[in-house]
Amino acid sequence: MDASALKGKTVLVTGAARGLGAAFAAVLADAGADVIMTGRLTEMLEGTAEAIRLRCGTKPETHLLDLSDPGSVNEFGEMIAKAHPKLDILINNGAQWLSGSMDDYDAYSVVSTINAAATGTFLLTRHLLPSLLATGAGDIVNIVSICGIANSALQTAAVPYLMAKHAQTGMTDGLRQELKGKPVRVHALYPPYLETISPLNEEDWNAERGDVAMTTSRDVVEAGIFALTRPRHVTMASIVLDADEGGLFG
Repeated sequence: MDASALKGKTVLVTGAARGLGAAFAAVLADAGADVIMTGRLTEMLEGTAEAIRLRCGTKPETHLLDLSDPGSVNEFGEMIAKAHPKLDILINNGAQWLSGSMDDYDAYSVVSTINAAATGTFLLTRHLLPSLLATGAGDIVNIVSICGIANSALQTAAVPYLMAKHAQTGMTDGLRQELKGKPVRVHALYPPYLETISPLNEEDWNAERGDVAMTTSRDVVEAGIFALTRPRHVTMASIVLDADEGGLFG
């Protein structure tokens, strides 16, 4: 993986306080990108940003954002669009996990899960689209899930989570069609259940993996970097990550 081509790019990552979003933010900052991180938890978001500063020398810009709240999304989207009239990359990673059977969660959990992944993500993308177009070479990367693939196993995911991820698949397809002929590519990654590791922990990040292992955060980040560094005439419309353990077909 060579992320050096992303040096100097302005990248916004949602859901970046922890997990996969934090891994994307750290790797992009390592590559010299100007990273904007969003999340719902102030202390965790700031802690991750400070850890990246200690590693890279520059602290990413941080903002609180609740994707499940359309008001929060609209306010943030308007502010960022003004502050960053040019945005190179938007990584739509933020989402709310929900598991269990239909008797295990309340109506609020249903609405917030679907809003965060579908409604909030779409509204934010719409707000930032002029900034992505203004660069003349913008990219949108939607982190979906194997739950967004037809007939994939439900496993422990709740039905509303499956619904939300199918909505993201529809959003990805719709955006790609609407933006055809315009200078913004739309990529989608479909990871399975992940082993969460962080590039801030080099021992875990660089550990050798056996022939049978779960997909890790590093695998997904590297797939995203691969998509972003393809020649502009190439769009990685759908990258499905499978593993011998914890995958879609394994």
